Amino acid sequence: MPIAFSPRLRLIALACCFSPALAFAQAAYPVKPITIVVPYPAGGSNDLFARQVARELGDELKQPVVIDNRPGASGNTGTGQVAKSAPDGYTLVAVSSSMTTNAAVQAKVPYDPNKSFAPVAMFAKGPFIVAVNNDFPAKTPAELIAAIQAKPGQYNYASSGSGSINQFGTELLKARVGKLDITHIPYKGMGPAVTDLVGNQTQLLISSGPSILPMVRAGKLRAVGITSLQPSPIAPELTPMATAVPGYEFELWWGLLAPAGTPPEIVGKLNSAVNKALAKPELAANFLKEGAIATPLSPTQFSKVIADDVERWKKLAKQQNITAD
Repeated sequence: MPIAFSPRLRLIALACCFSPALAFAQAAYPVKPITIVVPYPAGGSNDLFARQVARELGDELKQPVVIDNRPGASGNTGTGQVAKSAPDGYTLVAVSSSMTTNAAVQAKVPYDPNKSFAPVAMFAKGPFIVAVNNDFPAKTPAELIAAIQAKPGQYNYASSGSGSINQFGTELLKARVGKLDITHIPYKGMGPAVTDLVGNQTQLLISSGPSILPMVRAGKLRAVGITSLQPSPIAPELTPMATAVPGYEFELWWGLLAPAGTPPEIVGKLNSAVNKALAKPELAANFLKEGAIATPLSPTQFSKVIADDVERWKKLAKQQNITAD
């Protein structure tokens, strides 16, 4: 006489039959090439860091990891496309802090930085360099603040555009000081901003190490400080701005995101592979040359960084009247 099973027992039996297959499918990831979208042109920091990590990921995951540059709309084009991609771990995006500042000032961003993605891993963090024209009467953070306050409204600061990460860094400094009257001059990109700083059309620029340090070390600009709270290996000779402006800290970060809904097992596997790459001395040294410090984080930690930044930059944009082009 056949044994009758209840519906509940049949479901348990089916689950036992299929669970090994599901476990095998999860363990098999990846089974085809992975694409990392870089939402900027080739040659920038996002592109350089993504390519270095991609090489290591390919070795670790035993699949090709391809870089796909999709520039446009200050990084929003490529980032928005990945937000709408299948959440299967095969299409990722390499972003920076600019993603959060864009969301703080642009009315129509094609993604929600907190909801459209599953944060995978941070690549690195790096402080900015505070540089002035060689004719500017300051060589230290304290002298910089004093010089601007001595001549309110007579100096200009440059940025790579309205609502850019450079403007946020300078406006944060102004907010921390409380009274710092210096006029914003936005440019269409970092190249012309640096050129006019050298030519003394502007007097101050807060920017990443790769954008500024070559000109400083060539004697064409003067660095008066760095935006980390403590001295940084990026430029250990520079004094933190926080020595003159307590609490002032401004650092750019770079990292990897997957579309929202990507299975936690895949996110975890990618995070582990990225963090293994960051632990390699050669990769960390290459990052340092580009003005960044390798910074391994868990997906949860990285998610908190993004959420905190979005909130902070929205508040600063409102307080300092920062708007996009």
